[in-house]
Amino acid sequence: MVHGTEGPVSADDRTPQPFKPDQPNSARVYDYLLGGKDNRDTDRNLANEMLADAPEVKTVAWFARSFALKAVRMAAEAGIRQFVDLGSGIPASPNLHEAAREIEPSARVVYVDYDPVVHVHCEALLADPHGVSALLGDIRRPRDIIDQLTTNSLIDFDEPVAILLIGVLHYITDDEDPAGILATFRDRMTPGSYLAITHGSLDTSPEILEVLTATKGTSAQVEFRSAKQTEAFLAGFELFEPGVVPIQQWLRPDLPETRMVMDGAIGRKP
Repeated sequence: MVHGTEGPVSADDRTPQPFKPDQPNSARVYDYLLGGKDNRDTDRNLANEMLADAPEVKTVAWFARSFALKAVRMAAEAGIRQFVDLGSGIPASPNLHEAAREIEPSARVVYVDYDPVVHVHCEALLADPHGVSALLGDIRRPRDIIDQLTTNSLIDFDEPVAILLIGVLHYITDDEDPAGILATFRDRMTPGSYLAITHGSLDTSPEILEVLTATKGTSAQVEFRSAKQTEAFLAGFELFEPGVVPIQQWLRPDLPETRMVMDGAIGRKP
């Protein structure tokens, strides 16, 4: 979103390569967890290993998807007509542009991912709707993404925009400066813009955190953080209630707790 390698791994080393089908890929693993078909044996093997020890991983994936759709609807109901899905992954129905356009038919949506294969999927599956675009970009280079969005007239940053990072930031290591990445987007966003994120939590049970160490050194490597650390990423945004909490608390009061904890938060730039 695997087998580990030893020694330091550079950002480029963790960027997915389109012609290495033998390596698990975070987007295809997530696609498999959501019941999609755009995945390979190596992705399914990794996902099934994780599910054997932590079956709720699939449940959390569905919670995260529902949270993303809720965030889009909240922003659209607030009058936002521009959406950027950073680290979008392989499209899954209902897509975010479908959710946005239920409320705001003129909504423009840009799906951004750094995986060339994901980008091809997005272009193929999202080719028809006017105002829906796919962009190849690495969140670790936020200025490049902003430049592409503005140069290609995909997003007008002088108008409010909703930016989503669903299950993305825990793939950004501390030395890749996730706080700086978010600050770059925040500083370009106009007041009234929304930011929605989900992030793996250190409140996750130790046995599941141990399972996730198998991702070290790959594009699927994760670095879970505390709710306090996640909240710090949203500096400069006013958080909506209930704040930084497990994502199921954003959805319905009757949803179960899970040993894997995924925090979610939605903020507005004042």
